Amino acid sequence: MGATEGTDAEGSGALKPGRGRRRAEDVRHATLTAAADLLLAEGVHALTFSKVAARAGVSKMTLYKWWPSPGALAFDAYFDTFEETLAFPDTGDIRRDLTTQLHAFVDLLNRNGPAISGIVGAAQGDPDLAEALSTHYVEERRRLAVERLTRAREAGQIRAEVDLETIVDQLWGAAYHRLLMPAQPLTTQFADRLVANLFLGVAPDPAQGIG
Repeated sequence: MGATEGTDAEGSGALKPGRGRRRAEDVRHATLTAAADLLLAEGVHALTFSKVAARAGVSKMTLYKWWPSPGALAFDAYFDTFEETLAFPDTGDIRRDLTTQLHAFVDLLNRNGPAISGIVGAAQGDPDLAEALSTHYVEERRRLAVERLTRAREAGQIRAEVDLETIVDQLWGAAYHRLLMPAQPLTTQFADRLVANLFLGVAPDPAQGIG
């Protein structure tokens, strides 16, 4: 990375050409910002190293060195942009925290659905993206959710025998299903019903009798 980088910068966060070696964190930030802009505006299939390099003002060879594929770069850009939005709250009230997190997640999916669907779809044919998605996103998100649910179980808010991994599938899996199979709308009201069904259950109350 030297004085020849950045001669065709298009994005507002692009690095400017200049002399000397630039800090790796500045190059990375400019690259992820440019990649996120392209991802959200044009979709994952339109994101190429050439486009990102031009927009960020960095060398295309730098991108080849740091990311195994444009798909892997797209994933890093997505996660870097929305990591804070995807954080899991802990107020001590698990039902409130699940509702808060699912509302934020549903809003994220609704605002950036095409980009997210594109990443999930592209991962089916891009092993590097699939590995990044699984290792750095899916497994990490599941771990954070299970940790929060475990604390709720220790506090007596969830029964001891409940399978926590299945709760993750029931809630977030249902949201992804409505994103990818849009027969029904993905709304915060839907998220509320998911949480209500989780805590109320679906079996009739034996105390109320039958009939």
